[in-house]
Amino acid sequence: MYTDASFIMDEPTAALAPIAGAEIYAKLNEITGERTSVYISHRLSSCKFCDTIEVFQEGRLIQLGSHEQLMADENGKYQKLWNMQAQYYDDTRGAACR
Repeated sequence: MYTDASFIMDEPTAALAPIAGAEIYAKLNEITGERTSVYISHRLSSCKFCDTIEVFQEGRLIQLGSHEQLMADENGKYQKLWNMQAQYYDDTRGAACR
């Protein structure tokens, strides 16, 4: 990671708890700096800090933009998936388990 190379990481925090994952992403962002980094993840919370997010469905690119841009698209797949995942983390939506 000390060279000037780009980074490609496929689910780098999949086996980690969410807090540990957030700490890893914070450090990776510092380490990669201005270099291109590609994060592949099904956990959308780990994509929020990315400059550009690409959303694929069945091998095709269906959306492209920042987290804010993709969340603004009320009919978009990203917002739908984000809300599906967020329901388990956001206390304002009610408890997932009782």
